[in-house]
Amino acid sequence: MFKAFLIKYGEIGVKGKNKHLFEDALVRQIRYALSKVEGEFKVSKEQGRIYAEALSNFDYDEAVEAIKRVFGIIGICPVVQVEDNGFEDLANKVIEYVDAVYPDKNITFKVNARRARKDYPLESMEINREIGHILLERFPEMSVDVHNPELMLNIEVRQQINIYSTEIKGLGGMPVGTGGKAMLLLSGGIDSPVAGYMIAKRGVELEATYFHAPPYTSERAKQKVVDLARVVSKYAGPINLNVVNFTDIQLYIYEQCPHDELTIIMKRYMYKIAEHFAKQNGALGLVTGESIGQVSSQTMYSMQVINEVCTLPAYRPLIAFDKQDIIDIAEKIGTYEISIQPFEDCCTTFVAKHPVTKPNLNVIKRSESKLNEKIDELVKTAIETVEVIRVEG
Repeated sequence: MFKAFLIKYGEIGVKGKNKHLFEDALVRQIRYALSKVEGEFKVSKEQGRIYAEALSNFDYDEAVEAIKRVFGIIGICPVVQVEDNGFEDLANKVIEYVDAVYPDKNITFKVNARRARKDYPLESMEINREIGHILLERFPEMSVDVHNPELMLNIEVRQQINIYSTEIKGLGGMPVGTGGKAMLLLSGGIDSPVAGYMIAKRGVELEATYFHAPPYTSERAKQKVVDLARVVSKYAGPINLNVVNFTDIQLYIYEQCPHDELTIIMKRYMYKIAEHFAKQNGALGLVTGESIGQVSSQTMYSMQVINEVCTLPAYRPLIAFDKQDIIDIAEKIGTYEISIQPFEDCCTTFVAKHPVTKPNLNVIKRSESKLNEKIDELVKTAIETVEVIRVEG
């Protein structure tokens, strides 16, 4: 029955003179999402409304799931669109709609008409009254409840007339591409994919960097990260994943530096390398999955020391989240089951038994001075041998 969807947005509506830019971005994201669905669709905007119309046969459930993953949408309304052929024709179309969508007529209802086109002969209240009267006559088992109806029948009089009664909840947020670009430090854990999802929800386009350490981390560990990037890309759009071979850098740090400082020093070099790719590709900051106090390298002291190597800001959307909060989101977006697969990443392979939790920047820099002989060349090689994988959900 349904061949079109009325798309409702939230924050975009308060963007003033720039609203059209956000609307256009949302239209592009909906088109991209529906390009993955079998069938042909037309996505357009009209007077503060966005429509996705099927031009061929399509899978309704698949289309809804695709649109539900688009940030910026607060509601998806399956809508029947009819031409304005007079009020009698409209009344017949409403009766057909209710009869098809609600086989059990023992329900309460309310008619909620909006007349956006002022040349329509009936005002909104008159449409409410007349359609309500016709429905009660046609379906006597129905009854009116203006406060808490089981069926809210919406009728919007525009160039066409929209009839709908269901609103499927969207994710909210802002359309991807309206908030700049950021570089996600993506590992195989639970947290970083969720951080990518959260920052993309604010309209930020993502690239990602993963640090691979063969033979200490397997090809399966790398594939796990690619799989995580693919799930995140279902929401964030295509992601370029930079796979950096970090083995020689890790081994050199392991050989030269105190073991209780390993994680801090390794992360500092990860941030340096990720920032190189961020600047090269126009990203405005780094994104990590860190949460205060979750592990030794995520204390306030540790994050301050790690941040020092970068000139770009580091965004941490999960900074105040409990672990269960993060797990709940991971389960919702579909990354959790992938994240808990038992493949080690390069961080866990070289973790010290008693890592420092309150590192001192001057002490860390003195330890790093032991790396001067070879570290620049190792970093240069890691950057030059990067593997870039284009990932799409």
